[in-house]
Amino acid sequence: MSDRMLVGHLAPGRVGPIQGKRTVAASEDNGSAAFGTGNATFRQLLDRAELKFSHHAEQRLRQRGIELKPEQLDRIASALNRAEAKGAKDSLVLFRDIAMIVNIPNRTVITAMDGSSAQEHVFTQIDSAVVVS
Repeated sequence: MSDRMLVGHLAPGRVGPIQGKRTVAASEDNGSAAFGTGNATFRQLLDRAELKFSHHAEQRLRQRGIELKPEQLDRIASALNRAEAKGAKDSLVLFRDIAMIVNIPNRTVITAMDGSSAQEHVFTQIDSAVVVS
């Protein structure tokens, strides 16, 4: 038998290239490790977790004319971090006159509706509600 085992050949999927710099350096101001682009610390990169939208949620946002700006998405993501810290899994997120059902572990908006669509609506299969100010 000539089955050889090579390091890096055990994973079945293909790994893409790493974006940004490959160096890890200590930041002068607080001693934390900086990675990737600019002076962002590893903790800051983790805190920038993206908010994804399912195909269904994207359709509903377009149909209802709902547009979210980057700073609004940041506020929503911050609120999701707090919900995750409390153990939330599937949350109703209320932001202004927008209601969204969000899967917290996947950080994915499942569906979204404006205030008029949310009236007289019953939300099921959620374990928490988050009000974003």
